[in-house]
Amino acid sequence: MRYLFSILFFAISLSIFSQDLKPEITKGVFYKLSLAGTLTNNEDIDLSDEFNDNLFEFNALFFNAGVGYQFDSRASIGLNFEYANHRREGLQFFPLYASFRYNIIKNDDNIFLRGGYGKLLNIERSFESGNLYKLGVGYQIFDENFRNSFLIGLDFTRKRFGFRQLDAISSVSVFLEFQFF
Repeated sequence: MRYLFSILFFAISLSIFSQDLKPEITKGVFYKLSLAGTLTNNEDIDLSDEFNDNLFEFNALFFNAGVGYQFDSRASIGLNFEYANHRREGLQFFPLYASFRYNIIKNDDNIFLRGGYGKLLNIERSFESGNLYKLGVGYQIFDENFRNSFLIGLDFTRKRFGFRQLDAISSVSVFLEFQFF
């Protein structure tokens, strides 16, 4: 699945950057693809071994696709689908959530805050159902035409699930997104 996502991400980015020069877009419908992960310490590491493993390893991976509307150069909303796999806990989630992003510093590149709320869909027995909350901060880097952009940053995510949603998992992830109009 990760190879398919990588190939799709690469193909879309090539086709978008090879388009003719067009004017800057400050509002309208946009699409985005995202990859994120959380880091944790490697419990199997042996510091006395000369050829030891990595000190950190990925605990959770998130693949996200979304569509949104940018109102102006500062504010946008979006509808997102995500696949989240928390390896250490053995949990899988498929959230559908609405998001809001606001550029607090608008320049050639933007610094933004974002938040989101949604539902964890029980699409299959191995997926948990419940609620999702997200808060994030990031940096948006535009291409030379100011149409498409890469977003990098940190997200804090809280997922409540289980019987009467008494179980919860929180994570801080590093994300890389590609947004295009």
